[in-house]
Amino acid sequence: MKEYIDLFLTFAKIGGFTFGGGYAMLPMMQRELVEKKNWTTNEELLNYYAVGQCTPGIIAVNTATFVGYKRKGILGGAAATAGIVTPSVIIIILIASLLKNFAAYPIVQHAFSGIRIAVCATILVSIVNLWKKSVKKFSDYIFCIVAFLLSAFTPISPVWIVLLAGMGGIFTNPKKEEETK
Repeated sequence: MKEYIDLFLTFAKIGGFTFGGGYAMLPMMQRELVEKKNWTTNEELLNYYAVGQCTPGIIAVNTATFVGYKRKGILGGAAATAGIVTPSVIIIILIASLLKNFAAYPIVQHAFSGIRIAVCATILVSIVNLWKKSVKKFSDYIFCIVAFLLSAFTPISPVWIVLLAGMGGIFTNPKKEEETK
């Protein structure tokens, strides 16, 4: 029971103290799940993020579910998922009840402006960290540039872009699969 509570509280901390969605949560997830708890490795966390992005739902929730499931099966996945969403639900209810009365105040508008900038900065840090850990070979640079261009300038779904990059990775690294057998 203690491990389920630990899963819930760890993900509640992540969900309650990071703003800006899944990408903004990556630095805190890395710190909590990889460095402090040793529940996953950086590589596994990046894999969970990749799968979480191309499956239906919220990336942070999907990632929490994967980590919880890895730790303690279905109940672990449920505990981690409940932990990551509980703070958001509480905060959204509080903000919804108050925002209607205060949204027009200039100070609230300025606060939101500052929060948006901070969220952009944390997302940029996540991108730089992902880049450093993921992009190593020439083919990785090509995949990254092509994926960026397709994402930024075409209406192609990110799911297809991720799947195409996965297939490209399989074809550009055929020996790795044979080595693991």
